[in-house]
Amino acid sequence: MDDYPLLDLFLTMLFFFLWVMWLFLLFRVVMDIFRDGDLSGWGKAGWLIFCIVLPYIGVLVYVIARGRGMGQRDVKQARDAEAAFKDYIRKTAAEDETTTGSGTASGGTGDLARLAELHDSGKLTDEEFAQAKTKLLT
Repeated sequence: MDDYPLLDLFLTMLFFFLWVMWLFLLFRVVMDIFRDGDLSGWGKAGWLIFCIVLPYIGVLVYVIARGRGMGQRDVKQARDAEAAFKDYIRKTAAEDETTTGSGTASGGTGDLARLAELHDSGKLTDEEFAQAKTKLLT
């Protein structure tokens, strides 16, 4: 244990942690380069070569020059994914209703029962359930 003092162990762990953080940032930058629809093919190739040839400087310059856009693209991707998920739920609920019918009970009672089934199965959110229920009751 005397061969490797505590300070050397701490520095080794610090450098390892910084290296892992830099690798994470490098992969983030490379993914962002390919995800950016505003960059041309030559622009993507240029940034990629810059990040490969001069990795530390390239990543640092990319984050300084295009860091704000990285955040905006992340937010846009999250919103698009959420919208696609909600659209999928609506389509699935609509398909489910057309294949099984809207219920044979008297008028709105069958529709309310069907809405409750869709809500309980998770195909409708609380907001969608409340809106549909309001429509049926008015």
